[in-house]
Amino acid sequence: MLNRLTQQSPDALLALIKLHDADPAPDKIDLGVGVFRTESGATPVFGAIKAAERRLVEGQDSKAYLGPEGDMGFVHRLIPHIFGKSDKPDRLDGMQTPGGTGAVRLALALAKRAGATRVLMGTPSWPNHAQIVADLGLELVPFNHATAEGAADIEALLAALATAGEGAAVLLHGCCHNPTGVDYTPGEWDRIVAALANGVVLPIVDLAYQGLGAGMAEDAYGARAVLAGVAEALVAYSCDKNFGLYRDRVGALYWQGQDADAATRIMSNGHALARANWSMPPDHGAAAVRLVLEDAALTADWLAELEGMRRRIRGVRDALAAHGTAGTLDLTPYGRQQGMFAMLPLTPAQIAALRSEHSIYMAGSGRINIAGLTPGNLGKFTDALAAITA
Repeated sequence: MLNRLTQQSPDALLALIKLHDADPAPDKIDLGVGVFRTESGATPVFGAIKAAERRLVEGQDSKAYLGPEGDMGFVHRLIPHIFGKSDKPDRLDGMQTPGGTGAVRLALALAKRAGATRVLMGTPSWPNHAQIVADLGLELVPFNHATAEGAADIEALLAALATAGEGAAVLLHGCCHNPTGVDYTPGEWDRIVAALANGVVLPIVDLAYQGLGAGMAEDAYGARAVLAGVAEALVAYSCDKNFGLYRDRVGALYWQGQDADAATRIMSNGHALARANWSMPPDHGAAAVRLVLEDAALTADWLAELEGMRRRIRGVRDALAAHGTAGTLDLTPYGRQQGMFAMLPLTPAQIAALRSEHSIYMAGSGRINIAGLTPGNLGKFTDALAAITA
């Protein structure tokens, strides 16, 4: 039976990592892997997390199962940071998931179980979004996400919502859009919510980078506006980025039901789907986050560290924008965008030339990780862009 499996295409990111690692150039630049980096290239463990992990090691008295919902203290402690003060607490709940990917998978599986047959999604998007949609047997209905000028194509989204009809869900990036860095403005979010208010299309918000864009509250504007303006919605959340817990796979799925009874039924279905997918989520990272959020001093430390990350990313964007142009490329739009990612309008041949001639590595789509740029390599990067686009 296993002989019937067909060969799958190799993971492009893994291939890129191997190429970068094998390059002996001392000034090589990695803009492909999507993790935060300091100016020295490190991806450090948060000090607040280290302190929480020490407490966890000393105080944890069991490794017994928690259940498919995971650490509900973690889930509920996050709520005020994500959603602010909710005026519908009996309708809002959630459960822990293995990272933001697990949350997106569970959200789409719940949508399918509730009757969704297709998913509206702005393109380009995070590649795994489309893979999950396809694996669940849902139809993907694409619409254009960004304009050539580097702004959100809000009209394309509104047109897609207007013609969606019953049985549709829409997958929206909450902030720091991956891969473009192009976010909806608060005014655009208000227009989106107005288009969703009739309840025909189920909104699913993927909020994976809160705090890395404009700030914690600012980055949550879209998710909060959606929950305030519609009867039911799903929000997939990741702590992998804003707590630096990539390998620990820490996420949560939140939902708002039409009433308390509906919220309870969503929970029971979420439990059933989780049991069939991963049974129970990993505990360590979520427990560390809970301990951080239970301690006011550790929470303040975490927020200060997160603000430092945000300032670092903003500094790189501002430096790119201040550079103006590199060859034929206008770099100023990148200063108006948010988060770790941006898309360079380069051809495959130009991307290959950056790799072979300048030891600069990025995804074949032209997506770059802004955090891979530093004051020490920004000049090399812009000079290389000028050379390959001249």
